[in-house]
This record gives sequence, C-alpha cells and structure tokens, in this order.
Amino acid sequence: MRMAAVFSDRETSAAFIGLLSRQGLNLRWVDRGVEIPGSYWGDSEAGLIGNHLFFHIDTPMHSALHEAAHYVCMSEARRTDLVCDAGGDDAEENAVCYLQILWAEQLPGVGRDRMTADMDAWGYTFRLGSAARWFSEDAQEALQWLIARGIYA
Repeated sequence: MRMAAVFSDRETSAAFIGLLSRQGLNLRWVDRGVEIPGSYWGDSEAGLIGNHLFFHIDTPMHSALHEAAHYVCMSEARRTDLVCDAGGDDAEENAVCYLQILWAEQLPGVGRDRMTADMDAWGYTFRLGSAARWFSEDAQEALQWLIARGIYA
C-alpha cells in the first residue's frame, strides 16, 4: 500500500500548510535526495528542530502530522531544545497519535480511515491491534490528555 504523501495534490497540500502554519510551525521543504534535518527515522520521514518541520515531497502524511503533533503537545521548555527526538511519556505519545488522526480528518483526500491504515502499514502498534480500533474504542485517555491541556476542546 502506498501511503498518503504530504504533497499528494494541491488541495491536500494547501490544507496541510494552512493547518500546520496555524500551529506555530515553520514548514521547510527539503529537496529529494537531501537528508531531512531533524528526522528521527531518516529516509523520507519528517524532521523536527525547534518549530521547524522538515519534509520531502514524498514524506508520508502520517509522519509529518505525527511530528507536528509532538511539537504542539510538548512543553515550551522542551520546544526550545528540540532537535530530532521529541521525547515525552506514553500518555503524550498517545495524545500525539490521537491528534494526528483528528488533523487527518481536516485534510481532503486523507481522513481518519486513510491515516489509521497508513499508521498500521508503517508499524504503529496499539493494544487493540490497529490504529482505527484504538482510536474508536480505547483512546479516551488520549482525548482527555488533549482536552486537559487546552489542545482540543
């Protein structure tokens, strides 16, 4: 299965840029063949340094949204020193996954089903066996984490 890319079409790209720009992120295009700065996983996976999100034309959407959600979910102190490894505990990681799925629903051509399928294909793991089942049946604590911090209302 081919995963949704950041720049799969103009409408999705424009929505992606608008969504993440509102989060205080500076989006940074990296030419194909050039290593993505701040990428934890390498290859075409998104990178994060401070408030700069780096990506290639073929960076998977799940990767870009995941790194952006890490930025939004972390404390200001952690943002200041952020290079590559967003850190955080398990509760924050779950909130990050939840937020990336919520954001995917705002992007034409992506949506929840595509995002959770891409997350599964990449190798995210959830105790119910899939991102979709986790999101619909077991993610209440992640949602409450986001609400408690004013990230989602």
